[in-house]
Amino acid sequence: MYTSLLNVKQAIGVERKLIDYLRTYIDHESERLEDIKRFYAKVSDLHTELYQGPATAMANPLVAFSLIKRLHSEWLNVVHSNEALENTQALRSSYKEEEGDLPKLEDLQGAAKALMRLQDVYALQVASLVRGRFQRVTNGEPIDVYLPAVSVALSGDDCFLVGKVAYEQEDYYHSVQWLEESVRLFRGPGGEWSPENAGTLEDALDHLAFSHFKTGNVSHALSLSQELLNRDPMNGRVSQNVEKYEKLLLSSPPISIGVDGLRRPDSDHLRTRDTYERLCQTKGSQPMQFENPRLFCDYFTNGNPQLLLLPVRREVLSLQPYVVLYHNFITDTEAEDIKRTSHPGLKRSVVAAGENQATAEYRISKSAWLKDSAHSTVGKLDHKISMLTGLNVKHPFGEHLQVVNYGIGGHYEPHFDHATSPSSPVFKLKTGNRVATFMIYLSSVEAGGSTAFIYANFSVAVVEKAAIFWWNLHRNGQGDADTLHAGCPVLIGDKWVANKWIHEHGQEFQHRCSLDPEE
Repeated sequence: MYTSLLNVKQAIGVERKLIDYLRTYIDHESERLEDIKRFYAKVSDLHTELYQGPATAMANPLVAFSLIKRLHSEWLNVVHSNEALENTQALRSSYKEEEGDLPKLEDLQGAAKALMRLQDVYALQVASLVRGRFQRVTNGEPIDVYLPAVSVALSGDDCFLVGKVAYEQEDYYHSVQWLEESVRLFRGPGGEWSPENAGTLEDALDHLAFSHFKTGNVSHALSLSQELLNRDPMNGRVSQNVEKYEKLLLSSPPISIGVDGLRRPDSDHLRTRDTYERLCQTKGSQPMQFENPRLFCDYFTNGNPQLLLLPVRREVLSLQPYVVLYHNFITDTEAEDIKRTSHPGLKRSVVAAGENQATAEYRISKSAWLKDSAHSTVGKLDHKISMLTGLNVKHPFGEHLQVVNYGIGGHYEPHFDHATSPSSPVFKLKTGNRVATFMIYLSSVEAGGSTAFIYANFSVAVVEKAAIFWWNLHRNGQGDADTLHAGCPVLIGDKWVANKWIHEHGQEFQHRCSLDPEE
């Protein structure tokens, strides 16, 4: 669910149903309790007005009969009523009907990881995120990265869950920050232990103490463990930790590391992390024309007669690699047609893994493949792409249209679209490598989601209804290293794109080789 915002939106409908079921349960339970209240009031009134009156009242056979009947039957119905159980079972049965559409543990963990990803890539303050704000510290001052229309603060339990997900991955850099916020919220304004949060606060302190120990802050780990031991002197495990921390501090001087002093671990798989994140944070800054006069905008026909009366607005963003943005490439209706047609086929996006394909944490989205027979709009887009690029995009020279919906903090870390290994699944079509990429923005986003070209050192913001085109291969067929690119995490919004990958074969007369083998 977390890998596609479409599924997250569908979950809202599921919760609406659960609210209706709960309302029905409350109504039935209210009726049951009203019956009990009426019985209580009737019996109480009898004891107040009748049974405490003259003794002759009990001599009345009608009074005596009603007392015996009530004690024999009515009290039995109240005490042994199955109505409460029936109401509960009805609620559970309704819940079970929706269970297949509810988030799984994987979704909860994925959503927590998404918050940490956004924290890292956009340098967001955890304390601000907890308050429902998206802020980063610049020159010592918190600056709003984005002001959302809807703001939701996180609870101590929310922060504990995020921290625990990091903790279980041995990611103590994140667990310290999120568990610190969890402890702060559980303690309350005065910092005291509140009875209703005592159990969860103990859990949070326990995880936080060990996280501090793993980041090298032994003195703080000792302080938190001593606080825990004061609450529960019989806790042998915490007692052993206190003893261990004290010995460590005796053998080496204490190091106090605040949250701001935590060092984020280096990435073992993303060597271009710093550049990638910087480009994501720029919200899509391209080189300006005064920096390179050869970058320009124009009305483009590509020499095609069908575009003469309605040329496309072209914006040349980069010359190396050659990257072009075509504004208003697709209409609102066409975009909705493509998105709607893709819904049934959306599945977790995969990446190349040798000769096969597999899901990966560095690509969070769902995708579907649309043949030109899926909807008339698909064929129209193929025709328009062919007019603009001059390339043969018909299958198998062009892959079927891939529609992608990004998830919570959805992203695709730096990658090449063309195959870099002879065993890549890209070659299964037997039409060569991917010579070009044509990507259509089917939606807008409020923040994030830029396309960052890592080695070319620029990024392109999402432009709704526009399309971006670039060559993946040099004319000699070698991959262009400057096309290494990434889909930055979506901070706020629902990002949809459609990809058309065009292969080498079929382009022999449309995109000729150069006489220069180095070109």
